[in-house]
Amino acid sequence: MRLQGKTAIVTGAGTGLGFAFAKKLALDGANVVLADLKGAKEAAAALATEGHRAFGLRADVSSEESVSAMVSAAAQRFGAVDILVNNAAVSATLKLTPFEELTVTEWQHVLGVNTVGVFLCCRAVAPSMRRKKYGRIINVTSGTAFKGAPFLMHYIASKGAVMSMTRSLARELGGDSITVNAVSPGYTLSEGNLANASFLAAQREAAISSRALPRDAYPDDLVGAVAFLASDDAAFITGQILAVDGGSVYH
Repeated sequence: MRLQGKTAIVTGAGTGLGFAFAKKLALDGANVVLADLKGAKEAAAALATEGHRAFGLRADVSSEESVSAMVSAAAQRFGAVDILVNNAAVSATLKLTPFEELTVTEWQHVLGVNTVGVFLCCRAVAPSMRRKKYGRIINVTSGTAFKGAPFLMHYIASKGAVMSMTRSLARELGGDSITVNAVSPGYTLSEGNLANASFLAAQREAAISSRALPRDAYPDDLVGAVAFLASDDAAFITGQILAVDGGSVYH
């Protein structure tokens, strides 16, 4: 129960990786706010039936007003936010597309959620974290930003930006004892990825063959890293990008 008494927001927590992160933080004792465009209330109810303190709400991380309301609701329900996991992203629904065929609208949508959304959520929780001189921000990036991959330029650019934002924000917030780190998963068999058959076929075999641990990755393979970075065990770690991908990327 190393997170007992802490309040965490996990975005994109209605299903998949986000729900797995929220459940692990709850198991470690945190009060958890699950935010997503859909499914968050149902996911929170599932945790609550297991005895956890969980609250679900609809939130659009690309909207300044929605993010502000999310943080206000979390504070009203459980108190000021101690932990933020920026997991919400456009990813599993993407189609492999040559960069010449990507539209500006597609770029704006992906960057609006994956990059601007991270900025908005960090900005919303920073004031209360600064006042308490305590905070843990964990951004979820992607191993593809280290390696590059064809036909996903907008997604890879968005995740590369989050890596740079993580390092920059760690410098800005470190004086107030707030850590900012990122986890970088490899291709993971989340609910969304399993539902995207064409994407699954193109990525799964290549991902496994690139790993020192040559097997599929599952959401439960990632939760320990997020919980560690959210805890006081990682109090002197900041600005880091932790690859959790079975040894696919070394950096």
